[in-house]
Amino acid sequence: MTTLRNRVQLVGNLGMNPEIVNFDSGKKIAKFTVATNETYSNGKGEPKTETQWHNVVAWGKQAEIAEKHLEKGNEIALEGKITYRQYEDKNKQTKYLTEIVLSSYVVYPGRKN
Repeated sequence: MTTLRNRVQLVGNLGMNPEIVNFDSGKKIAKFTVATNETYSNGKGEPKTETQWHNVVAWGKQAEIAEKHLEKGNEIALEGKITYRQYEDKNKQTKYLTEIVLSSYVVYPGRKN
């Protein structure tokens, strides 16, 4: 059961082209957002769609592949783990960020929103 801890799977659409950052150490990171949609009926029976946005980061080889193959609108299935971090912005305000650290993904060819 240890493999089931902190594991998330999503199917959604990229909200942006991956933002690539190259570090002096030679490491590379790709950052992008994925939107997932849930459709339900409200109290009047009308269909409603709710969109959730997820921050995703990919490191190393995954970042290189993402840079070459992912673009805004792609539909993808991804798996990773949820991480939480905080940082101080330029105004000395503490900011909190939730991210999915990518472990694997599949792009659905030709499927874009």
